[in-house]
Amino acid sequence: MSRLEELLKMLQESPHDSFLNYALALEFAKLGNIDTAIDALEGIIARDENYLGSYYQLGKFYEQSLQTEKAVSTYKKGIEIAKKQNNKKTLAELNEALLMLED
Repeated sequence: MSRLEELLKMLQESPHDSFLNYALALEFAKLGNIDTAIDALEGIIARDENYLGSYYQLGKFYEQSLQTEKAVSTYKKGIEIAKKQNNKKTLAELNEALLMLED
């Protein structure tokens, strides 16, 4: 069974599990399906806006699909949440991604 199949099977039991959906998004991206990865990450954020890891990856996928404005707003929203969570590592990563994009 492929990793994608395993994730889809696990999601049948826990369809709103943020970690499993995040792993699924990364698997879709690895297989070259960025649009489906974006959809999965957008779904995570819609259900759980505090799932911080989604913001960096979603921003990167928006960049890859040339959706710069969405990438910028995603990084900025992630920065807000990282500050609230006092997550300095993710805050630094999001700030760097935003800085690189705005240069």
